[in-house]
Amino acid sequence: MSKHSAKTAGRSAKATRQTAKKGAKSIRATAKKVSKSARLPVAKATRPARTGADRVKATNMIRTPSPPVQPVATAEIHVRSHKYQVGETVYYTSPTFGRAAATGSYIVVKLLPSEGDDYQYRIKSSGEAFERVAKESQLDRP
Repeated sequence: MSKHSAKTAGRSAKATRQTAKKGAKSIRATAKKVSKSARLPVAKATRPARTGADRVKATNMIRTPSPPVQPVATAEIHVRSHKYQVGETVYYTSPTFGRAAATGSYIVVKLLPSEGDDYQYRIKSSGEAFERVAKESQLDRP
């Protein structure tokens, strides 16, 4: 066999292998498509058309409005606010029990939340280096 004919034979063998590969690939693709279509859901059954008798039943249904809802009586809640504001001058009376504090004029520094029925305030005297907490019942207007 000549060199040229051996080369041609090699090419034809290579072409044959490639054709076989392509054929196998197309077979796999076709099998994939078939298996995919097998997984698709079956079409839903259609609803039968309504006859005249069915329509009459549906339209003869009696619809009544729901009864009116009565509003619930609510007790008005009176929201009380602080009596004194920040920066206001107040007269502090110390409690009779416990530690005796300096009674006198103070300035409201901060509004605090209530403790029971009494609101609380942070107050400061110009003669003291610290602030104290006082209840609204311990404060008066000067």
